[in-house]
Amino acid sequence: MQQSDPAALPLEKKASLLSGGDFWSTRALDEAGVPAVVLTDGPHGVRRQRAGADHLGFHASEPATCFPPAVAVGSSWDTEVAARVGAALGREARALGVGVLLGPGVNIKRSPLCGRNFEYYSEDPLLSGVLGAAFVRALQAQGVGATVKHFAANNQETNRMRVSADVDERTLREIYLPAFERVVTEARPAAVMAAYNRLNGVPASQHSRLLTDILRAEWGFEGVVVSDWGAVGDRVAALAAGLDLQMPGPDTANDAAIVRAVHDGVLAEAVVDASVRRVAELAATAHAAAAGPAGATDASEAAGTVGAVGDALAAEHHALARELAADCVVLLKNEGNALPLVEGSRVAVVGEFAVDPQFQGGGSSLVNAPCVDTPLAALRALGHTVTYAAGCTQDQALDPEALREEAVRVAREAEVAVVFVGLRGETEGSDREDLELPAEQVELVRAVAAVAARTVVVVSAGGVVSLEGWHDDADAIVAGWLLGQAAGGALSDVLSGVVNPSGRLAESIPLRLADNPSYLTFPGEAGHVRYGEGVMVGYRHYETVGRAVRYPFGHGLSYTTFSTGELAVDVTGDDTATVRVTVTNTGDRAGKHVVQVYVATAAGPVRRPARELRAFTKLALLPGESRTVELPLDRRAFAYYDVEQSRWAVAPGSYTVQIGESAGRVVAEQTVTLTGDTTAVALSLDSALGDWLAHPVAGPLLQQALSAGATEEQRRGSEANGDLIHMIASIPARQFLHFPGITLSTDDLTRILETTR
Repeated sequence: MQQSDPAALPLEKKASLLSGGDFWSTRALDEAGVPAVVLTDGPHGVRRQRAGADHLGFHASEPATCFPPAVAVGSSWDTEVAARVGAALGREARALGVGVLLGPGVNIKRSPLCGRNFEYYSEDPLLSGVLGAAFVRALQAQGVGATVKHFAANNQETNRMRVSADVDERTLREIYLPAFERVVTEARPAAVMAAYNRLNGVPASQHSRLLTDILRAEWGFEGVVVSDWGAVGDRVAALAAGLDLQMPGPDTANDAAIVRAVHDGVLAEAVVDASVRRVAELAATAHAAAAGPAGATDASEAAGTVGAVGDALAAEHHALARELAADCVVLLKNEGNALPLVEGSRVAVVGEFAVDPQFQGGGSSLVNAPCVDTPLAALRALGHTVTYAAGCTQDQALDPEALREEAVRVAREAEVAVVFVGLRGETEGSDREDLELPAEQVELVRAVAAVAARTVVVVSAGGVVSLEGWHDDADAIVAGWLLGQAAGGALSDVLSGVVNPSGRLAESIPLRLADNPSYLTFPGEAGHVRYGEGVMVGYRHYETVGRAVRYPFGHGLSYTTFSTGELAVDVTGDDTATVRVTVTNTGDRAGKHVVQVYVATAAGPVRRPARELRAFTKLALLPGESRTVELPLDRRAFAYYDVEQSRWAVAPGSYTVQIGESAGRVVAEQTVTLTGDTTAVALSLDSALGDWLAHPVAGPLLQQALSAGATEEQRRGSEANGDLIHMIASIPARQFLHFPGITLSTDDLTRILETTR
């Protein structure tokens, strides 16, 4: 199908291209050579629906591999894991006739209660952005478009369609936009999805500063901005703001509103043309993947055809899902080397999660997995002698006391008890109310631990849960997250030592929910949620205020040991540096280690977190092997966002580069001095007097002018009163002129200003 310029079409036809053709497809216009393309959910599995279309996972979808969700991939700290998930999803999308996947999600985990945290990577924007970019590059290399979402500040499900996320500019730039910025500028996704929520009072789908000024003008995004499903309130305002494609469709009323707005002079037809060209370009580039193996020959067939993931590909991808999931598991605690399980030991497996694992969350990302591994079967397949007891159940017809007694009995007779616990029902659309495990699970852990020789607890959840009340009873604790359809096999591999655990926490585990910096403002009230903690999100808060946590961001244990050797930090420019560090595997097992580079500084006029993650990499090392890695730190690694100048700034001063085993444990550091930004702050008549006096050009001239107009007595008094400068430093220069005894005029200040330009 040869495409002509769609902007040459009649206005009514052009408007029709800007909303969906159905629930999952764009519209086809044969006369312009514009094919229809299927978009479907896919952060961790392709949710291609044949019938009964919905955006909440109520209706069935075609069988597809459920890979580890982002909550797990984030804890891998591994770009290769993210990329291999993306590439595999691209292959399955092509098999299922899908041209554009709706993923990845790179929103920040502001609160551990967010019901959609299982779809997001981390509480840190660097980790989220690097993993998201790796996913997008690999997915799009398969010919399938990626859609990074949800843009922006979509950090809760409560009142998500209406709530205004009220975020100051520095916080927005330093915490909530950088992951999107990195994905857009480095990986060039096909699409960006505008979020449901409002940002500072303006719907994200109608936010011209977000969608046009920042996304397109600053970051150079050239793809399609698509709405979240059902997010558009005012279609004309959204189009004017930069939202190209409204989904789902068709929406003839909004199409007509666009036509009417152009005819009435409210909306420029050039705006319509720009969006039409972008949507047509997306359709053209994605059409080959959409038609793919189904052999579709025209637009309507491509949009309607559903292929299938073949048996061979499904088997290959199940094995891949197991391999990748194992690299996402975090070993939190391992006293007395309770893990790995000793070959031939008698193992008591306790808990319903061992036979009915929770491996994904609910909602739009719900995948129809063709097969699911269970931990119990996988442990037995590895040769362990296993007895099983449910311990507790959701079935109210069963006697909970009898179940717990049976679990205690099998635990007492075993050499080690492995208790599987976790959360059910985590889903898009609702937030969690607390961090607690169900009370019956806590009672079960404590009862088993009281009699077992050793107790291992495996937690499966879409985010962090409280470990309090039972943490000290367990010998080992494993964070199993939601690991996808091969969760059972992956967990058994780690528990048995087939795979050495290498995951690290991508989010802090607090001692109490009340310790979280968003506690008093999440999820907001009266239609607003105030991001009052500013940039102090997650570990930034805990480390800055010295708040103890159960386990810090970046924490994770291994079955081997690693040492950090020589650290060298070389300054490579006014605002850049290079880090070199040597890591050695000092144990007797092969393993993977995450090098975490943090930067700490007090330079500049703003409050900085105690430390911030600025680079990382994951190394695979054999026993005794050493490797030196070199990681660049660019300007942004040292910068803060200057809201007065609307730019990133690097303050001159000292910066301490730290290597951390986690955000809470620094094992090596070196301080360097950076020249930073030497450009003087731009002055105006409303600038503070202190800024005037500190300016390298204006400062001496102002001092000279003030001295020239002062009496000898005033000069002596000024020199004697060292506090005077502090008292007047914050006064705007224009207002300072009205103080008694000041002989300068507005014209005098204007002349001084001209010398600075």
